[in-house]
Amino acid sequence: MDHSFVLHIPDAELESEPLAREQIVSGTPEVTGKVVWESEDGRQIRGIWQITPGVVTDTEADELFVVISGSATIEVEGGPMLKVGPGDMAVLRAGDRTTWTVHETLRKAYAINL
Repeated sequence: MDHSFVLHIPDAELESEPLAREQIVSGTPEVTGKVVWESEDGRQIRGIWQITPGVVTDTEADELFVVISGSATIEVEGGPMLKVGPGDMAVLRAGDRTTWTVHETLRKAYAINL
């Protein structure tokens, strides 16, 4: 988008973003998302992301996110255990290896810097 905008996050339509099999630890989590803005060089991304219950692993980018709905526990390898729910803001550092235990379908708004 080339201009300012508003998007109602709770009911925004998202598209399927299949997880790599090796990321799934347990359950049958499904990921959906929507990129709402990306810088010309592709190094900054803003969007919405959702995951259904299950346990998955990831290697993080430099990210700030706010949980809109749902809950999860994010275990950062060699770091803290983060419990997130509606209204919580979290910051993940580039390279963090994480294990997400999603308790209730989690929807977040995010800003990533690559």
